[in-house]
Amino acid sequence: MSSSRTDRWVHLDGTTNTRDLGGLPTTDGGRTVPARILRSDNLQTLSGDDVRRLVDELKLRDVIDLRTTAEVLMEGRGPLRDVPEINHQHFTLLPERGHHTDVFAVEEDDVPELPADWQESLLPRQVGDGDGDEPPAVRAYLGYLHDRGDAVVAALRALAHGGPGAAVVHCAAGKDRTGVVCALALAVAGVPHEEIVADYALTAEVIDALVAKLASSPTYAEDMERRDVATHTPRAETMHRFLTALDERHGGALGWLGARGFGAEDQAALRARMRD
Repeated sequence: MSSSRTDRWVHLDGTTNTRDLGGLPTTDGGRTVPARILRSDNLQTLSGDDVRRLVDELKLRDVIDLRTTAEVLMEGRGPLRDVPEINHQHFTLLPERGHHTDVFAVEEDDVPELPADWQESLLPRQVGDGDGDEPPAVRAYLGYLHDRGDAVVAALRALAHGGPGAAVVHCAAGKDRTGVVCALALAVAGVPHEEIVADYALTAEVIDALVAKLASSPTYAEDMERRDVATHTPRAETMHRFLTALDERHGGALGWLGARGFGAEDQAALRARMRD
């Protein structure tokens, strides 16, 4: 499959799991366009050379951050926050504890006091209604749609109507939350299921380095250390089952999105951004 091509990796000093969603085939014989939508792990440790490459070479203009408020506040400002050309938008896919919802507003002032259980809001194992029989990762992914469907749609709308230039979608690992939003975006672009699954599974190629990177941060160290690498490794069958569940319950990704207000106009705009 073309999704396994290594030339879609974007090698940066400060990230481990950055790749381009361009070059993937679509069901009507087309392809997604490179340098339109990137997916990545945390961008907090980008080097100066990384920033120059993203902004000057890849023309990055939109950052879609899927982390929780607690994650952003604990990790601190990333270097892209100092680039005036870049528009940052934050859409957490996990239920927030506390009252801080506009992370980039509070980020500019004194760091607010986080709730005592803030760490529990980072990577909770969510279970949506009726999903108890699904595998744990699938339950979590369906949980994003069930609990924060508004944020999922808002993130996709930001991708659809952003630009000109490239956008990057990221969370902490660039695997789960990012994987769900990118899967839906690729479905809107007309990329077939097998290619979406293959793109999702590519993170397995860098999982050792990715876990090591996250374990070096106090924000994520505990979660990384209490589970072995195998439990963090994405499995193709997880994304396959997630997409199949959407087919069975909602008539596919487009059916789920349409029912939540991401209709023909938004879908056409996202498709146009990802394709010529």
